[in-house]
Amino acid sequence: MKSAQAVGLFYASFSLAGCAPAHSANTSVKLIPDPNKRLDLPKGFTYTLVSETGGTMSDGFFRPGRPDGMACFPHPESADKCILMRNHENWFDVPVGSPFGKGNELLDRVSDSQLYDRKEDGSPFFGGVTKVVYDLKNNRLENDFLVLTGTAANCAGGPTPWGSWLSCEEEMLKPSEGPGKYHGFVFETPSNATGLIDAVPLKAMGRFTHEAASVDPKTGIVYMTEDAKHGLFYRFIPNVPGRLSEGGRLQALAIKGKKSAVTSNWPKDSEYAGTEQFAVGADHRAEWIDLDDVESPNGDLAHRGSAAGAAQFMRGEGLDYAVRADGTTGDFYFTCTQGGAEGVGQIWRYTPDEGSDNSGDTAGTLQLFYESESADSLDMCDNLVVAPWNDIILCEDGRGDQYLRGLTPEGTIYDLARNAHKDQSEFCGACFSPDGKTMFVNVQEPGYTYAITGPWESLRD
Repeated sequence: MKSAQAVGLFYASFSLAGCAPAHSANTSVKLIPDPNKRLDLPKGFTYTLVSETGGTMSDGFFRPGRPDGMACFPHPESADKCILMRNHENWFDVPVGSPFGKGNELLDRVSDSQLYDRKEDGSPFFGGVTKVVYDLKNNRLENDFLVLTGTAANCAGGPTPWGSWLSCEEEMLKPSEGPGKYHGFVFETPSNATGLIDAVPLKAMGRFTHEAASVDPKTGIVYMTEDAKHGLFYRFIPNVPGRLSEGGRLQALAIKGKKSAVTSNWPKDSEYAGTEQFAVGADHRAEWIDLDDVESPNGDLAHRGSAAGAAQFMRGEGLDYAVRADGTTGDFYFTCTQGGAEGVGQIWRYTPDEGSDNSGDTAGTLQLFYESESADSLDMCDNLVVAPWNDIILCEDGRGDQYLRGLTPEGTIYDLARNAHKDQSEFCGACFSPDGKTMFVNVQEPGYTYAITGPWESLRD
């Protein structure tokens, strides 16, 4: 996900066939038009509006704008409730969506340690995280409040097995550009937080255009994507699994025998083409390269990693982990929003070797799992989540109608929801309740969070 200005500039330079505004060519699941013009859903499915930007939260702050990546956690006291940790992708130059009200009159309630950064004029950054407690039994919001603030463009992230949310800054700013501090870091926010926490960046996890994060539950290694045209796929090997603040090693994935591979599959005459095409379903052995100076003020981590042999991915975004049915191992699925010959999206799968540990010496296998051949089938996949029935749910951030799409293990795409709002904003933050019966998702503009329920099993009939 990018700011509107950055996305507009990128589209202007993009001339592949996939740029035509998309509709849907997927017919296996029919969507029923919503008379309220919010969400078109399959027969038997319903939605509840959980919250919208601008309302007053339980702590008295205003609900920030641009809700984005989310994760859902069990409630410690009741199976009838759950906890959502919700990012807000407010960029440096976004003038609306402050949690502090008109003129930031509520800012005096925030301590210096809780507000990560201010702009040159003294006004606060207002990217961050809100916590939502949702009553699953009665389908209603119980309360929500601010947990992290003062950060920039908190886009995606990921849950940890120990119950925290890794919130990732996509905007890589430096003091000479207007802020007081460097940006482009990961911030860990506990799901049991009861209010604002001290905003402490996990600098050892690297300074880059962070997008999503996912933790291998067997090793504690954190995998991360980068939303950049020359982005890398990273892993962070903590010194102490489960205690990321104690530092660790950052590595980037390389493809064995293919130094500095460009995986875009763009045509050879395009700016970001690689030297070869990657076939869907083909396995490639991975290698991992140690990175140094990972919080460099120059913001050149991806370029240095690529020069050392790391593979480049065309705007890596959504990322999630799925345990295989036989329980022997798991896979990490991640999107490349503008990858593929048509520039409308790829899904890659990385599988750690069986028996991998947290030494940083193990490799794994990389596979191009799916590549969209048409914007009408899948247009610019962004966030993703692996559903309880093992399909991949993809949030579109495309240029026509915006859909939630499902992708089966066999490679079949189907429609799950259509954004029927007047403003065709992206879907983001899809995640499931602990019991698998409710899916939560955001429509970023003007800023809605929805809960969707229905006969999920019918999607595989």
